[in-house]
Amino acid sequence: MTSESATALHQESGAPMSTKHGIVVLDFGGQYTQLIARRIREQEVFSAILPCTATIEEIRAYQPAGIVLSGGPSSVYDKDAPPCDPRVLELGVPVLGICYGMQWLAHAMGGKVERADRREYGRAQLEIEGKSALFTGLPAELKIWNSHGDHVTELPPGFQVTGRTDNAVAAFENAEKKIYGVEFHPEVNHTERGTEILRNFVFQACAAKRNWSRAGFIAESVETIRRQADGARAICALSGGVDSTVAAALVHRAIGDRLTNIFVNTGLLRRNEFEDTLEMLRDRLQLNVMGVDASERFLAKLAGVIDPEQKRKIIGAEFIAIFAEEARTLAAGAQGLPVKFLVQGTLYPDVIESVSVKGPSAVIKSHHNVGGLPKDMPFGLIEPLRDLFKDEVRQIGRELGLPREILTKHPFPGPGLAVRLLGDITPEKLATLRAADAVVVEEIRRAGLYEKVWQAFAVLLPVRSVGVMGDFRTYGSTIAVRVVESQDGMTSDWSRLPMETLERISTRIVNEVPEVNRVVYDVSSKPPSTIEWE
Repeated sequence: MTSESATALHQESGAPMSTKHGIVVLDFGGQYTQLIARRIREQEVFSAILPCTATIEEIRAYQPAGIVLSGGPSSVYDKDAPPCDPRVLELGVPVLGICYGMQWLAHAMGGKVERADRREYGRAQLEIEGKSALFTGLPAELKIWNSHGDHVTELPPGFQVTGRTDNAVAAFENAEKKIYGVEFHPEVNHTERGTEILRNFVFQACAAKRNWSRAGFIAESVETIRRQADGARAICALSGGVDSTVAAALVHRAIGDRLTNIFVNTGLLRRNEFEDTLEMLRDRLQLNVMGVDASERFLAKLAGVIDPEQKRKIIGAEFIAIFAEEARTLAAGAQGLPVKFLVQGTLYPDVIESVSVKGPSAVIKSHHNVGGLPKDMPFGLIEPLRDLFKDEVRQIGRELGLPREILTKHPFPGPGLAVRLLGDITPEKLATLRAADAVVVEEIRRAGLYEKVWQAFAVLLPVRSVGVMGDFRTYGSTIAVRVVESQDGMTSDWSRLPMETLERISTRIVNEVPEVNRVVYDVSSKPPSTIEWE
């Protein structure tokens, strides 16, 4: 793509792409923080999530048009309440505090916050008072969604109430300083016309410009990748999933034949995945893909390893070793042109989920698609999707013309079945897990649910239990079935599958997988659980 065509794409999208002049969301640990950012991006305005401990310099780097302070589980009067630099109120841009964010505003600006005699969780009725930019064009009464045990009992100087519920100040503002607070959650679907409240903040209060679109993102990414690569070769850790395939398509558009995609068989893939994926990537997408069968190598390294984080680090290190070997071979056959970059399909949830709101970053797990990458990598990273949520990646894939079977494919972890097989990894256990997993996916497809759920898979537990099969006592393995619904993987709920579907899954696994005599269904949401078991 030439600079001229990139400019044309920018013009088609309605505005130039930019990660500046959007809305910065400061995260105080709220369960809906990611949803706030998504709702803002739905207005075609860029949003970035930073921990509440971000420095003023880090916030200013985005040149924000406005700032949102998220909710959170703490009380502002707790000694270990999440801190925030009060200078965010002196940046000269509008600020919206949501739930804890509103309480922090009140507390920081001279008001008073106390524990409520009557907590507010769930639905409530909002009575709007007076005129406010937040509630422009909205009716005087709205059904809202609350989740708080504290409330504002004294307003800071210069503030006025703009909304109440039966027993709490539900909204306030300082119109002169353009500082707003709402005790409820406008970002959730349960709040009536909540998206319009956020839209009013973004466009009425902040006067933000639309700067975030699919066509614009593609054009901007292609130009950025081309500049970053600067004539060098790159390899892509390609798995055939949505993220890595979209990343590969973007980088291919930017640097063409200087990109070589490498699909590694780690021995931890699903049934027939290595052969089927290679065929699809080469024949359907016409990508330059090398298949490397390193299954014996990975399984030897993982022998006897139980700790899930150690599994991830071993897999990540082995991936990099293989990529380095293949890169040297490629360079030797390409007139000495070196391979300087590794392309990955890292997403925004991968980035923000590993940041603690209470201070220094705390790693939940190694997030990179190839597992825990070593610090001394021989490559620079190209991660064109690191500002996107999963559904946005699918939209970019559609814009790029990728086939539906890729765009609807369920997420699959970079370490593969290693984190769905709890305990030590053996070829026999992998065979059991693959067979059970194939049944789960087949039956979910048969029920017409595959594209309606986020993920569906089997987990092999390190648990054996007594059973009776025929007239014999058995002592077999246990399979956990995990099916969840989500928008972006940051939060999820377990899927209420039809009982007949669950029955078919259970019956088939027990009948077709010799080592298994018990099947259980995981009914945990995220939070508190994660989607994957390790």
